Amino acid sequence: MAAGPELKDIEAARARLDGVARVTPVYPSETLSRAVGREVQLKAENLQRTGSFKIRGAYNRISSLSDRERAAGVVAASAGNHGQAVAWAAREVGARARIFMPQDAPMAKVDATRHYGAEVELTGPAIEEALDACRAYVAAEGATFVHPFEDPVVIAGQGTIGLELADQVEQVETVVIPVGGGGLSSGIALALRAIKPGIRIVGVQAEGTLPGGSGYTIADGIAVKQPGELTMSILDDVLDDVVSVGDEEISDAIVVLLERTKLVVEGAGAVSVAALLAGKVGGTGCVVPVLSGGNIDATLLISVMRHGLAVAGRFLVLRTRVPDRPGELARLLTMLAEERVNVVEVEHQRESAGLPVAETGVELTLVTRNPAHCDEIVETMQRLGYPAERLI
Repeated sequence: MAAGPELKDIEAARARLDGVARVTPVYPSETLSRAVGREVQLKAENLQRTGSFKIRGAYNRISSLSDRERAAGVVAASAGNHGQAVAWAAREVGARARIFMPQDAPMAKVDATRHYGAEVELTGPAIEEALDACRAYVAAEGATFVHPFEDPVVIAGQGTIGLELADQVEQVETVVIPVGGGGLSSGIALALRAIKPGIRIVGVQAEGTLPGGSGYTIADGIAVKQPGELTMSILDDVLDDVVSVGDEEISDAIVVLLERTKLVVEGAGAVSVAALLAGKVGGTGCVVPVLSGGNIDATLLISVMRHGLAVAGRFLVLRTRVPDRPGELARLLTMLAEERVNVVEVEHQRESAGLPVAETGVELTLVTRNPAHCDEIVETMQRLGYPAERLI
């Protein structure tokens, strides 16, 4: 098994990436700092080229190819972010790229990978099947396989985040990093251990992908059953702790980041903040969650935001009924307006089973202030003779 990169390899990667990868900003968050009782600085790698950290490792690997390897092209397996990065890096150095992706990969990531010039082929439902397809393609075509995490050169590229972070936040005491295949966490941790040996480093996995989990997670970017052999051997040495978070916690973190910090972050990119908000990180002093990517599918983002607002009592969907006569719906809406309720959607259901012949079903989508306001609305409607069934 290959050895992990050393500090000199990560520093060499930083020089190679100069002018190629962005030095992503670090943002302090007063909201998160207040919520967890310690200073929080966010490493916004979601603002990196192609929308995630993956460009660092992919470019470091592909730019190191020989002329013969470059001519043969590159191939990768990816749920999305690694594929986009390999496609972009290959285009930059003039190499062909073929990317195998799970059949349920978010279309935003599939389309972006094609946009960067790669040929894309969808495989089975899991990333492991895409990896198998990659190996078969390498055997048949002689292309260079750019592994998403089991490659010291890729890991060194991801480690440049650790060098940046140490320069940007001198007072950092804890760093929280998403863990999927382990390339990102291995690289950052190796860099930080070399220059800040006393720092606390916590890895975060998605519960759905762990043994006994559902097998599904909205954090598709880290939906790997377990880190690789190389990355696991590194992580065993460099991480202080590994914790896990569920989709509800991840969803909450996405909503908080979007609403309070104005940062769009995908599920995998939000797990570090999810763990912090859930009280699972430990340690004291300044903490830096790494926001690893922002490539969230638009339909998923809408669902997450609606769900998050509903949980917070700021989004209410209910079903009621009104007499099927002119003016009755207007009367109901006027009553809601007097309660300072913003009605964003109204749906009539005249032919629904179970409705009396002289009544019309109405489904209302409302924007509310808080859970108490939701309860007030339901109570007021029932007092005025409108049955109210909460759907969300």
